[in-house]
Amino acid sequence: LDQRHPGFPAHVLPEYLASRGIPHRIEVQDTHSVVKRVIPEGKTMCSLCSRLRRGVLYRVAGELGATKIALGHHRDDMLQTLFMNMFFGSRLKGMPPKLVSDDGRNIVIRPLAYVAEPELERWAAHRQFPIIPCSLCGSQDNLQRVQMKKMLREWERQYPGRLDNIFTAMGNIVPSHMMDKKLYPFATLQT
Repeated sequence: LDQRHPGFPAHVLPEYLASRGIPHRIEVQDTHSVVKRVIPEGKTMCSLCSRLRRGVLYRVAGELGATKIALGHHRDDMLQTLFMNMFFGSRLKGMPPKLVSDDGRNIVIRPLAYVAEPELERWAAHRQFPIIPCSLCGSQDNLQRVQMKKMLREWERQYPGRLDNIFTAMGNIVPSHMMDKKLYPFATLQT
């Protein structure tokens, strides 16, 4: 998806895929102008940008007759989302490796969900994959996701294995030891 971000190197991915004989389609949709028009200067653009991007992906999937949409989120994205939701949204919510879209028409899969970002970085460098950064997300000061990434990387540096433990904990939830009354009937408990 080419969202018409300023400075987006539109030639990089098509040239790379063509050089390997990989059939592809680059969808051009100017969501950048929408985001810039709607989001006030200095405010975070990510939530609107991602919603618009997801809408385009769902639309294109429908046009192609596809029912699965693969996204590139990795383990560290999942952890960052968990902490962003806790710190800024007051909820215990992450991103699952597999999810049915709200309209029920698509399955969203995250095949890299169990892979740590540093491993992907090393693999991408080894394979010389073209990296196309988002010039909007990374350029915003004090972005919550950037803060979470720094915090998690520092934890991992200080306490190796901590991120693996937190990630594993996301799959080992004990509802009776949390506080969500919808998941566990505390009010009706009896001896």
